[in-house]
Amino acid sequence: MKEKLIDLFEYTYHSNKEMIKIISENISKIDDKTIGLINHTLNAQQIWNSRIVGEKTFEVWQINSFENLEEINHEIFLRSIRIIENSDFEQKIEYQNSKGNKFENSIFEMLFHTINHSTYHRGQINSLLKQNGIEPLLTDYIFYKR
Repeated sequence: MKEKLIDLFEYTYHSNKEMIKIISENISKIDDKTIGLINHTLNAQQIWNSRIVGEKTFEVWQINSFENLEEINHEIFLRSIRIIENSDFEQKIEYQNSKGNKFENSIFEMLFHTINHSTYHRGQINSLLKQNGIEPLLTDYIFYKR
């Protein structure tokens, strides 16, 4: 299981990295919504990691310095890998969402949600890229594995 989750986080890291790159290469055509979504995608992964390990989280919609996004993506990826390597996936974690509501989920559920959430928002970013005349990226998992 750990190897499969690591593979999925490597895919997520790679796809986020490619999104950051295409946004950077086309920054003059990029709108604020796209910038907000790439930040939110990374912020959310940091937030879920931090919930698992009990650390301070980013804000859900905070805008990070664009120049730091690659580094943030890399640091979040490394944290995710450490969590996978050192966690009992069945362990339940209590946390509060951004609205202050309390929930409890297993580490596996939280990690899987992170992957799925990132994929969802990359799809939204691709739609915005296309609307702005930029060729969308092929970020489906199967393309990554080919």
